[in-house]
Amino acid sequence: MTKIKAGIAKELYRIEIKSPSGNTLIADEPLDSGGKDLGFSPKELLASALAACTAATLRMYADHKKWDLQEVKLEIELEQNDTKTKTSINRKLLFIGNLTEEQRTRLLAVANACPVHKILTNPIEISSSELKS
Repeated sequence: MTKIKAGIAKELYRIEIKSPSGNTLIADEPLDSGGKDLGFSPKELLASALAACTAATLRMYADHKKWDLQEVKLEIELEQNDTKTKTSINRKLLFIGNLTEEQRTRLLAVANACPVHKILTNPIEISSSELKS
């Protein structure tokens, strides 16, 4: 289980997020949404989670196989349609290194096996309850 703590005070849309290991980051809304753009927006954080997980999964796999994968570059595009009934996530990958076409094809398949990809492509249930102080 992953447990993240977050809080917002009076400063508009500035959210402090903490991990169990003590890491802290700031999320915020862009200027045109009333925030101060002090950090990633919530949607950017979601896309970032997929990018980070994909990159780490590919690095682990290529290292395990001893493939010459020098670098992975990713672009994640997260888009909601106008009716907000469907969200599309487009992931584009660039593999830098001395790789065969077969290895490149395999790496594309491995990208779909990262844990965050699996979370986002399986049914998700979110429940809310009041936190007791």
